Amino acid sequence: MKVSLKYYTIKYLIMILLLIIAVWAGLFYAYILDEVHDNVDDGLKDRKIQIIKAVYLNPQLLNNNEFGFNEFKINPITAGKYQNKSRLYNKMYYMEYDDKDQPYRVLEADFIDQFKKNQRLVIRTSTVEEDELIYDLTTALIVLYVLLVISIVAVNGYLLNKAMRPFYQILDKLKKYQFGIPFSQDDQNYTIKEFEELNVEINEMIDRNELVFYQQKQFIENASHELQTPLAIVINKIDLLIQNENLDKKNLNFLTEVKNDLRRMVGLNKSLLMLSKIENSQFNAISDVDFNAIVNKLVQNYEDFIAFKNVEVNIIEKGMFKADFNQDLADILLSNLLKNAVKYNNEEGTLNIFIENNRIIFQNSGMPVSLDKSRIFNRFYKQGSDHTSTGLGLSIIKTIIKQYPGWDITYEFEDQMHYFILTKNKIS
Repeated sequence: MKVSLKYYTIKYLIMILLLIIAVWAGLFYAYILDEVHDNVDDGLKDRKIQIIKAVYLNPQLLNNNEFGFNEFKINPITAGKYQNKSRLYNKMYYMEYDDKDQPYRVLEADFIDQFKKNQRLVIRTSTVEEDELIYDLTTALIVLYVLLVISIVAVNGYLLNKAMRPFYQILDKLKKYQFGIPFSQDDQNYTIKEFEELNVEINEMIDRNELVFYQQKQFIENASHELQTPLAIVINKIDLLIQNENLDKKNLNFLTEVKNDLRRMVGLNKSLLMLSKIENSQFNAISDVDFNAIVNKLVQNYEDFIAFKNVEVNIIEKGMFKADFNQDLADILLSNLLKNAVKYNNEEGTLNIFIENNRIIFQNSGMPVSLDKSRIFNRFYKQGSDHTSTGLGLSIIKTIIKQYPGWDITYEFEDQMHYFILTKNKIS
């Protein structure tokens, strides 16, 4: 799934941020917990000193054998169990009020009382607050993370939108650019150096492309026109030779074949020039075109051709096919479809033209086998063994359709009938 640059960076930023916060939270928790334990242990050690001093002043405290209000007890021990160092550890003790065990921090310290006896002092302090600390810390970290994510998404989105605005302007300029159409290249000052350089390079690239396009256009038009003149002269000379009564039948047939080949070359030259003009976007004028009217007009214009093939043509209008299109290209498109359907039809065949709101279907009889769908719209692809065809008619149709996003031309074969289906985007 493709996403914009803004969401791409935010996605990975959030993932990295989550990992960093998780590691930082663990380290922070371990540090805070260590500090809490240090403070608790320091308090226990301070109480140990105070209690031992109090025992020397008040021997009655030696009888405090159970934990009481002051949370300490003193029990006599044997000389073998006496230890010089204090011990700190965690332990669970039953609490009557909560009716469950609660965690405590415990300090054990052995000392010799004023009566030269070995005593063991055990001091405890509740660490229930540690659980509350964990809960509070976790809650604070979650809130911090959510706020950080929201802040980063908002700030990053705002900054990226602001910073990328020149980029989207340049991108929009490229989308609207077409060969041969006057293009505005107003100088704009960008605060970001890279975008300024990108805009300059794109403008220079457009200038170079326009120059190459103009040169190519001029070359193709000049070459085509220059070829038309000698071809026409040769054809005329052949016509004069054919009118010579001294020619035998063999030479007459030969000259006729040469003339037909030259006429085919003229058609090929015109078709290639048309393809070049279409691909170079030289048909840019757009207007509201009535395809229904064009179809009916073309059928009338080709009455002689249709009558020669003795093809029955039926126009079934089920809707109004209108669209924003170039008028000349619309004529070429429908003319090629009609001529193709008539030329490759059977003698006394049928051609049905269905016109709907969003598509036109040319249904014609013809060869009893399907054409190659993968190649039928390729240049110089010929149906059967027809040597009079240039193989560019359907290619021109496909090239025209490519100029209009959302449009399509497809071929189907069903029930011994060939279907050429022209479909337009419903929003056109």
